[in-house]
Amino acid sequence: MLSFPPLYAILDLDLTLSRGLVPLGVLDAWLDAGVRLVQVRAKSWSGGPLLELTERAVARSRAAAATIIVNDRADVARLSGADGVHVGQEDLRPADVRGVLSVGQLVGLSTHSEAQVQAALQEPIDYLAIGPVFQSATRMAVGQPIGEAGVASAAARARATGLPVVGIGGITEENAARVLAAGATSVAVISALIGDHPRARARRLLAALTSPL
Repeated sequence: MLSFPPLYAILDLDLTLSRGLVPLGVLDAWLDAGVRLVQVRAKSWSGGPLLELTERAVARSRAAAATIIVNDRADVARLSGADGVHVGQEDLRPADVRGVLSVGQLVGLSTHSEAQVQAALQEPIDYLAIGPVFQSATRMAVGQPIGEAGVASAAARARATGLPVVGIGGITEENAARVLAAGATSVAVISALIGDHPRARARRLLAALTSPL
């Protein structure tokens, strides 16, 4: 099984800019706080600007021994030298993504139901995400919350194949540890990490994930 850190931070570029923050400044703050797994997500960005920013994010991540994943764009992941790509149910199939990436780059897949989890386990992926765990206001939220029981079910299915499971959707420093306790390897967080004092936000979340319930 891949060794995923407990916090999977998602740098949503549109959300970051809408809150008056500089994306790479937020990334630097997270890395300084100890975040070691970051997804770069940009639904409205064209390829050129996204590639340029991702290349800079990858350079920063190397100095911190952190992992950078790109949302959706396998081409950007390959060209930037990122560690992998994350796709959803309506994106390219993982097998097609593999044809774009270099050897060793990771592929993650979002799932939202038991049927999707079961299908994902037949795909050439390195980890799967399950959610939304709780009610979420981000555009990444799809369908009704699955709760901790849904995380536990996905984790039990994935455990036999050695795939890490990432819980996502509505996760905050107050409920993050419960998602790990349900069986997730990591928790993916967007909104709770993007705002004033991103370094402090990241440190509080990391502390919540390493403290006993």
